[in-house]
Amino acid sequence: MTATLSYFSGCHGVSKRGVEEIAETVLGVPIALGTVANLEQEVSDALAPAHAEAIEAVRQADVKFADETSWKLWGKLCWLWAAATSGVAAFVIHAQRGGQGLAAILGETIEGIVHSDRWHVYLQVPEERRQLCWAHLKRDFQKIVDCGGPSVFVGRRGLRLVQELFVAWHAFQAGTITRQRLKDLIAPLERRMSNTLLKGAFGSDARVAKFCENLIYLEPALWTFVKVQNVEPTNNFMERLVRLAVLWRRRSFGCNSVAGCRFVERILTVVQTCRLRENNTLEYLAKAVHAHRSGTACPSLVTE
Repeated sequence: MTATLSYFSGCHGVSKRGVEEIAETVLGVPIALGTVANLEQEVSDALAPAHAEAIEAVRQADVKFADETSWKLWGKLCWLWAAATSGVAAFVIHAQRGGQGLAAILGETIEGIVHSDRWHVYLQVPEERRQLCWAHLKRDFQKIVDCGGPSVFVGRRGLRLVQELFVAWHAFQAGTITRQRLKDLIAPLERRMSNTLLKGAFGSDARVAKFCENLIYLEPALWTFVKVQNVEPTNNFMERLVRLAVLWRRRSFGCNSVAGCRFVERILTVVQTCRLRENNTLEYLAKAVHAHRSGTACPSLVTE
């Protein structure tokens, strides 16, 4: 029952009062509202080893996705950081959006290739070990077109490049072309992008010029997906995983305690990792609670 009630709140967004009502009307177990919160904290304590295990797995991965979104603690702005591989997702709530926040999720020394947006904190990862999100770039190019002005050509050329890039990528994903053919198709796009960014950087539109200068500095990080296996041209995979946290924030406006933040980051880690691995989330929660109560080791989240 403890696992089930926390599953309702942590996976399906049921409020504490809603969980209280479900326990009474569906399970036939009348409980107090404070008991719901206490059971969540017991689940949080039970999941602490699994959370640490997931964070370590993501840090050691050769390729990982990363993102962050705002959160609230007693109405004060903080940040929910997320990182994931194809089979493990980890979440951490931290007070800062800067380097300390990134270190909380990926460690002081960041290993492997990181998918991300262009938020400046990711600059500590070398360009050759990054992959920028082309979905974000598509939106940026569209904004340039919508704003008009003398540098509108940058946006139009960028949108054409994005379209051709995704045609090639989707063909590669479908198995209709080889990686060598993908490289051959992307090579002229790299040259066109470089020329476009140079012309935009020397243009009269200061806003577009700054955008182009920043991209020129990060240009190697645009094309990592062409050369390295398991790297994708977008960060959409991570954004889909973060969606559950965003919906939670919109419903609850964050947390009212540090302990509540720990429950959020731990239950999100377990729910999303179980989904990625196609494991039964409720079964894992029940095993973790049983192990916690019996004083035995928490079941592995990333190897089962």
